[in-house]
Amino acid sequence: MTVIKQKYQLAKQLLLHFLFWVMVLMFFWFMIGADKALDKHVLLFSLFLMPVTIGTTYVSIYKLIPDYLLPKRYLKFSIYSLYTLIISVFGIFLSGFFGLVYLTNFTIGKVQSIGRSTLYIMICIYLVVIVVSAFKLLKLNLKQSQTNTELEAKFLGAQLKLKEQELNYLKMQIHPHFLFNTLNTLYGFALKKSENAPQMILKLSNLLDYLLYQTDKPGVTLKDEIHHIEDYIALEKMRFNETLNVTLKTNSYPDTLIIPPMLFLPFVENSFKHGKIMNGSLDIAINFECTNETIDFKISNTHHKSGAIQKGIGLENIKKRLELLFKNQYDLEISESNALYEVRLKLQLKHD
Repeated sequence: MTVIKQKYQLAKQLLLHFLFWVMVLMFFWFMIGADKALDKHVLLFSLFLMPVTIGTTYVSIYKLIPDYLLPKRYLKFSIYSLYTLIISVFGIFLSGFFGLVYLTNFTIGKVQSIGRSTLYIMICIYLVVIVVSAFKLLKLNLKQSQTNTELEAKFLGAQLKLKEQELNYLKMQIHPHFLFNTLNTLYGFALKKSENAPQMILKLSNLLDYLLYQTDKPGVTLKDEIHHIEDYIALEKMRFNETLNVTLKTNSYPDTLIIPPMLFLPFVENSFKHGKIMNGSLDIAINFECTNETIDFKISNTHHKSGAIQKGIGLENIKKRLELLFKNQYDLEISESNALYEVRLKLQLKHD
């Protein structure tokens, strides 16, 4: 079936070329005839001009343009174009001479002018060459543009797929890390046989629901994220008892404010993981300042300065997620003093 289709396309192309050159012949017959309206001798003379016209045109559109002009090999294009011009001019003179000789039955002494000057005939021929070459150049440019568009679309599609895979990979790293810390807390609490264990299990169940179902979504409401942060804090309060002092402040914000899931929770987790009890208390301060366009998140915790800023798995992964999801639309600042570790994240929210 493919061979038949190829033969059909070839036959169609040959027919179109044939019809086009018939039209060019009619053009020459009409233009060169001058006052001799459609004289048959002019038609025969025009036939002699067709080989050099066809040859020059095909050299231009199948050699000069694709091999030298489009690849920007301008020097060779200029040289070979000059060669083509010289050869074609010689061919025009030769074709015109033999055409006139043929029309006078090869009696050179009876050769007469066809009615148009040689310059006029050359203009007609090169007009055809230029028009066809311009059409070919336009066609090649459109084809190249279409190819570039398709390649760009494929590239963007592949890039998007890679980003999605990377995000999923980062989430898979975050989840075990978060669950490991939380389950350790539950294990330590269960060893004490506390009566608050059922409440702790319920809150952990809510967090697991968030991890298993909500994080597969492209976005969750900020309200849900803060709610699960509160559940996490409640779990930690059960573990730390009187040694934990956590403040969580938020301003009023729209309930429809959407963020990527698990965006702020790892920062909270790191505060508990790396925070140190000082003066009998682990102090953590969390603050959200939100508008319709921005979120300004701050979190700080007491700690002992180690000389190097902490780099936990969760924090490194959240940095990568921020780069993927909020490229050039976020500002992350991490600082520490002798007794305080602080993170500040400013987000410019995207609106479709």
